[in-house]
Amino acid sequence: MERRAPLANPVLRAFCAPFVIFLLFFPVIDLLRKLGSSHWWLADPQYWVFPLQTVVCAVLIWRGWRHYRLKWSKSGGDWAWTILIAVLVLAIWISPQQWLGFAPRLEGFDPTVFEPGSAAYRGSLLMRFLRLVVIVPILEEVFWRGFLLRYLIDEDFEKVPFGSFSWLSFVAVSVAFALVHQPADWVAALLTGALYNAIAIRTKSLSLCIVAHAITNLLLGFYIMKTGQWGFW
Repeated sequence: MERRAPLANPVLRAFCAPFVIFLLFFPVIDLLRKLGSSHWWLADPQYWVFPLQTVVCAVLIWRGWRHYRLKWSKSGGDWAWTILIAVLVLAIWISPQQWLGFAPRLEGFDPTVFEPGSAAYRGSLLMRFLRLVVIVPILEEVFWRGFLLRYLIDEDFEKVPFGSFSWLSFVAVSVAFALVHQPADWVAALLTGALYNAIAIRTKSLSLCIVAHAITNLLLGFYIMKTGQWGFW
């Protein structure tokens, strides 16, 4: 029997395509900036590329949704563990600036480039929070915990029960999760990857991994708005 190309597998596409396409938008931003222009849409492309990225990835998630088979844990202990980890991850990310005296991270997606209260300001902020709290947690957890954590145990990852443990997959996913972030964030991202892996292994619930990631990002969004540290976006 002829072996199908990986991208011909609809389940593999559902788990991987949103994350891969999400990453491909970043070199587009870098390329547009290198072109150099007085036009804002080339000088600061993130203000329209990020919303486009959000919409495209939302469509891909919607198309692959049925393959994720999300289930909700009924255990109060699982939910308490999830919330605890979510808050701990937030503390890990903000501790250098909040408590250890590191320089604030002021460079990044600053919605105040638009007139506060204007439609452009509200719209950009809405899309930024949608990306931060909904799209990123889903596509990252579906890829890292839903796919790769199982794929490194068995290539036929659908046969691997969610939350199965092996040291290879646990360490590899934690490290890979760190490496897709900026070097300044590697330590925080490494710990985050390990902690989210721990949620998967303890709760056996991809849904709770997404919830933890979403809670962390929501709280981080509030912190960003309060402190103006746009580099945390």
